[in-house]
Amino acid sequence: MSLRRTPLYDAHLRAGAKMVEFAGWEMPVQYTSVLEEHHAVRNDAGLFDVSHMGVFVFEGPGALEDCNRLITNDLGRIENGRALYTVVVDDEGKVIDDVICYRFSPERILVVVNAANRETDFSWFRSKGAELRDDSDRWALLALQGPRAQSLLQPLASVDLATIRYFRFAEAHLAGKPAIVARTGYTGEDGFELFCRPEDAEALWTALVQAGARPCGLGARDTLRLEAAFCLYGNELTREYTPFEAGLDWVVKLDKNDFVGKEALLRQRAEGVNRKLVGFTLEDRGIPRGGYPVLHDGREVGVVTSGTMSPTLKKPIGLAYVPAELASVGSTFEVKIRDKAAKARVIETPFYRRSR
Repeated sequence: MSLRRTPLYDAHLRAGAKMVEFAGWEMPVQYTSVLEEHHAVRNDAGLFDVSHMGVFVFEGPGALEDCNRLITNDLGRIENGRALYTVVVDDEGKVIDDVICYRFSPERILVVVNAANRETDFSWFRSKGAELRDDSDRWALLALQGPRAQSLLQPLASVDLATIRYFRFAEAHLAGKPAIVARTGYTGEDGFELFCRPEDAEALWTALVQAGARPCGLGARDTLRLEAAFCLYGNELTREYTPFEAGLDWVVKLDKNDFVGKEALLRQRAEGVNRKLVGFTLEDRGIPRGGYPVLHDGREVGVVTSGTMSPTLKKPIGLAYVPAELASVGSTFEVKIRDKAAKARVIETPFYRRSR
């Protein structure tokens, strides 16, 4: 099967990007080096192509209620113009996807889903009787992230970006073209995610690069999100885990009206969880990677979901599912790296928190 390409594919090639397969798409993993691109986002401004993400729309009378019934968080608690991070779970409370919902009005909700789950999510929503459409091909998405994101974007924007607070959005014009500007991101830095028409994407990308934004690939996106302890679907979130096990209790509103998976999550809340997702650092030499076994007293008790040598902190960090009794800060276990057991210690997350 041939890989899909975003509207920015040619721009990536001209910039010398190394392209890889990701979720059925041909995407840039890096342009120069992952480390350089990582530090550009932490210290300046980086630009990502995230046009592979899926975009669904609930529209018409009852749109808010229809969408709210399929997510764990509560769209009824936020105002128009705000975004909401949430998860979608199955009838057993297991995570199907994590998504962001953008509330334009009670009659129009836009939902951004992970690229790998686009077809799965759409089929799931429809199987539960939801009325929605897949608008993914009508949008290109760019993410401008870093401490200089606002100053670089402002000259191109028709709105005062300072008025768009965190997890809020506005319809505007960027470089004279219609767009949606959302103060959201996946890096742990300030920044914006920009929705535009596919035919406008390359001009906007070029304008931002000329203004000083550095093109960044999936490699830096992964190390940045891991330092911020953001979950990645397929690693920390799968149909094996529930939001309570993943530490996402805060996006589960059990006091709202009935939603898919509510009964199962009520049971788990009452009974407690047997395993939890934790952040850790290694105290022995080595770099943890996803899939490495977690050991305790010589016995395999869990698994590393993501790990790296943190470019910002310059120490090995990772996320892992461990038994609940090992989940408190300060607890220790071992990570099996090849044939050796490296000592690990649970630490507070996020590993990195930007200065404000």
